Amino acid sequence: MSPNTLHHLFTLTLLFNFVYSKQPSTIYEILRSNGLPMGLLPKGVTNYTIDDSGHFEVYLDQACNSKFENEFHYDENVSGVLSFGQIDGVNGISAQDLFMWFSVKEIRVDVPSSGLIYFDVGVVHKQFSLSSFDTPRDCLANGVGDDGLVIDQVVPKRLSRKLGHHKHYRQEHSTAAL
Repeated sequence: MSPNTLHHLFTLTLLFNFVYSKQPSTIYEILRSNGLPMGLLPKGVTNYTIDDSGHFEVYLDQACNSKFENEFHYDENVSGVLSFGQIDGVNGISAQDLFMWFSVKEIRVDVPSSGLIYFDVGVVHKQFSLSSFDTPRDCLANGVGDDGLVIDQVVPKRLSRKLGHHKHYRQEHSTAAL
């Protein structure tokens, strides 16, 4: 074989390996390749790390909330251990139910064809429609409550595990000032 032919063969081999062995490049693609919906994490992930054991940490610009069937709060750093169809040891995600906030401990999809995803919040397993989490949602740092008050911080950094609730920090807000 000529050197030119060897060079072309080598280039094609490298290109083939790159195209067909390419690892997922975003945390959203990693979730999908592990049988989980991409929308488990909100839009705005600025960086992430994941090791060979599946332990991951994602970084958001700021803590924020997203609305699905329930409201979810994401800390600036979210972590857990990813395996196919589930995330164990979740830190940094809280779910609101009946006006109370609960730390999410585990997320799993047992049977994808069931269309259900389960969130373990310690005292109960909440089930949601899997399709609700198909795409990453916007995550809002602040909002305006039903009472017209601005919510500066919806959930403190650490939830009280003993009390299982949170405080709203609000300040008066006049819509006329906007």
